[in-house]
Amino acid sequence: MSDLLGYRNKRVLVSGCFSGMGEATAKLLLELGAEVHGFDFKESALPLASFTTVDLRDPASIEAGVAKLGGKIDALFNCAGLPQTAPPMDVMKVNFIGTRHLTEKVVEHMGEGAAIASISSTGGMGWSRRVPVLMGLIKQQGYDGALKWCEENMETVAEGYSLSKEAINVWTMLSGCHLIKRGIRINCTMPGPTETPMMKQFEKATPMSVLEAVTQPIGRRSRPEEQAGPLVFLNSAWASYVNGHVLAADGGFMGGLATGQIDPSAMMRR
Repeated sequence: MSDLLGYRNKRVLVSGCFSGMGEATAKLLLELGAEVHGFDFKESALPLASFTTVDLRDPASIEAGVAKLGGKIDALFNCAGLPQTAPPMDVMKVNFIGTRHLTEKVVEHMGEGAAIASISSTGGMGWSRRVPVLMGLIKQQGYDGALKWCEENMETVAEGYSLSKEAINVWTMLSGCHLIKRGIRINCTMPGPTETPMMKQFEKATPMSVLEAVTQPIGRRSRPEEQAGPLVFLNSAWASYVNGHVLAADGGFMGGLATGQIDPSAMMRR
């Protein structure tokens, strides 16, 4: 494959590389000639340059993983995540607190031209309605600071999934203002329903009518490979002026809502 995206021999890290979107992202990066390193709680079967078992629920595990990897890192792909069926605090730790901590540690190994792409979700589309609340969480310093805030605001945390994804969106926009001063870009995607192993958990927790509504107007779920592409683009040389952006990779769902083509009441839990 040609090197149009500029990944050949670039040193990249993919968290959540065991399955789903993370595995698809790692596969695509390998095809593009990148030196791909992986972090996950479960061991990857891919032919990675290295794999390290890392638990995003444990800051010491994150720090040890980054220290073991060492060296310059050109791109980080934050693909690890938990569904809303997991314990709420685990969801917050993996989807936001641990992801942020990993990013902060990896940034120490990045130079000008490096980039970060994270996976959010259409489940985080309500971020604009509670920016002050989200900023209260995001402004907490370090892993322990964010954890303490969550423990003190469990009513706001709720099932953890929506808040964690909303936090990823706002943190991405905020971080884009600061990291770019060092020549580092950060963006995230908001995928719609995707056929990954985690989808079974979403089906348990979400009415089918809601899941079907979120697949409109395209009328189907995405494949992991269709989510890997936007992530790889965002961290590529071709996206050098894209920064602090939350990219909807949802088959037109957000556009349908904005233009009144999709009825918001169809997404109400029932």
